[in-house]
Amino acid sequence: MCGRFALIANAQQIAEEFQVPAETVGPLAPRYNIAPSQPVLAVRERADGSREVTHFAWGLVPSWASDPTIGNRLINVRAETAAEKPAFRNAFRRRRCIIPASGFYEWAKQGAVKQPYFFRPRKEPLMGFAALWEIWNGPNGELVETCAILTIPAVEPVRRLHDRMPAILTHERYAPWLDRNLEDVGVVRSLLVPPPQGLLEAYRVSTLVNNPRNDLPECLAPLEQ
Repeated sequence: MCGRFALIANAQQIAEEFQVPAETVGPLAPRYNIAPSQPVLAVRERADGSREVTHFAWGLVPSWASDPTIGNRLINVRAETAAEKPAFRNAFRRRRCIIPASGFYEWAKQGAVKQPYFFRPRKEPLMGFAALWEIWNGPNGELVETCAILTIPAVEPVRRLHDRMPAILTHERYAPWLDRNLEDVGVVRSLLVPPPQGLLEAYRVSTLVNNPRNDLPECLAPLEQ
């Protein structure tokens, strides 16, 4: 699964990685400990085929939901079944996005302590998580846009700690994943494959990250092995 991640990048890095105008990204504050229900930066395709940067609340609220708190339980969706699940199937066909990330956290149980690890790309400053977004109409006419991150079976080194991990898109899959005209479920699903071997590295970090209120640089500081 993916329950916490970080994004430490400037507008130019986001623009270059995801081919969006830098001026549309806006100033970015570093996010060291992004947690469910918080706003997350995302890239999606407009109707005219251009890309835009926006923000979604993390935790997908289906359009038909009567209670928006359902989003608290829908922060992740399994890539294998997203196309069949009522909460996600329309978004899987028509409302896909990419969530930029510098890395993500996973935890190992060491006795009574949950020891966090940070997973990041070995060579690149950024990666893109495959995600889905949805619009919910509130009782007062407000439109609330939310998202969920797709997950796939974990590969090394993540599977030492957990059996699931975020679906990380390679650069050549950005365009088809965002393509609003691509609705073939089989083709969309084929984009969600394990990342290249050796893409990720991991290191232990402080338990500060266990508390979502701690959005601090110290969350990413490596601990001595």
